Amino acid sequence: MSALQQSDSAVWSAIQAEIGRQADGLELIASENYTSAAVLEAAGTVLTNKYAEGYPGRRYYGGCEHIDDVESLARQRACELFGAEHANVQPHSGSQANMSVYLTVLQPGETYLAMDLAHGGHLTHGMHLNFSGQLYNAVHYGVREDDHRIDFDHVAKLAREHRPTLIVAGASAYPREIDHPKFAEIAREVGALLMVDMAHYAGLVAAGLHNNPVEVADYVTSTSHKTLRGPRGGFVLTREANAKDLDRTVFPGMQGGPLCHIVAGKAVCFGEAQQPEFREYAAAVIDNARVLAETLVAGGLQLASGGTDNHLMLADVTPIGLTGKIAEETLDRAGITVNKNMIPFDQRKPLDPSGIRIGTAALTTRGMGADDMRRVGAWILEVLKAVDDAGVAERVRGEIAEFTGAFSVPGIDPA
Repeated sequence: MSALQQSDSAVWSAIQAEIGRQADGLELIASENYTSAAVLEAAGTVLTNKYAEGYPGRRYYGGCEHIDDVESLARQRACELFGAEHANVQPHSGSQANMSVYLTVLQPGETYLAMDLAHGGHLTHGMHLNFSGQLYNAVHYGVREDDHRIDFDHVAKLAREHRPTLIVAGASAYPREIDHPKFAEIAREVGALLMVDMAHYAGLVAAGLHNNPVEVADYVTSTSHKTLRGPRGGFVLTREANAKDLDRTVFPGMQGGPLCHIVAGKAVCFGEAQQPEFREYAAAVIDNARVLAETLVAGGLQLASGGTDNHLMLADVTPIGLTGKIAEETLDRAGITVNKNMIPFDQRKPLDPSGIRIGTAALTTRGMGADDMRRVGAWILEVLKAVDDAGVAERVRGEIAEFTGAFSVPGIDPA
């Protein structure tokens, strides 16, 4: 019996149930992935016991020599992986990574330009209820209505009109590769700084499959999970000239002590992403997304921008008479996990939008390939087209549980 099971059976039981859900179902939420057993092990170590306010060599507590080694490894590996001059690996999340840049370069009330949440942006790109929309004047660009691609003419027009201090590129629900050099060109024209939030596609950048924003941006923020397959957390990459100001913003300006155990997990994650097999994984993520997208389109769903270049797709389910909320709930009953999501120019409300967001990073981690994606797509279509038939959902759930038994989950199933 484990120590947790013995001391707190309620928490232990909930964790066991979640292990079963992750192992027996199809995890298709684009922002989720499975970490390696090594990342899980690092994140569950005694490093959680240690306070380490400050940075390697400059801590406010004693006894940090081993923490210094771990954080230095994480910073070094992040810089090597992305070709950056400086990395701060302490932000607790992607949202706090973004906050650290805003606090470094913007004064309250200053203007920045970012992608509209309704067109694929993130909460921290200026949503009015978020700190990023409350503290600053966020001006939003979006995609063209005819092809759902970023409207760079509009980006340039807004930049010239508003003269923002900062331009933010990157998205959380945009299925195409982002042209970072084009954003950099616009930023230079108006004298703005450029920040790229690559949280969703950082793994594709690390693998050399998408263009690297570090080469053109002043600041690059990311999460360490999603396509990077690390622990839940954030980090920031920047030039050495910006390092002192950024680090001062993260600590003591924004956070106290770092989560040392998670920093260790980040170090492991960055090391794993430097291995040749990671590039093979990232390429498979993209290939799987394209195959799944083609399957869904052939089955009658419409995809924003008509397809995908990365790990995710946005499917409009209204052509088959559903809403995103109903689609999410129906698929969940069949053991298929997605999230409801607005599509560009959506006429429905955010909590019951027209679409669902689907990603292939987690299933690819389990070793699934193109033929498996066709089968997954067929299940999705079958369930959505029989939304009122509980028997179909129950049968498909059983088929999926049998199917997933052939694919191990890192950190859960034996290798």
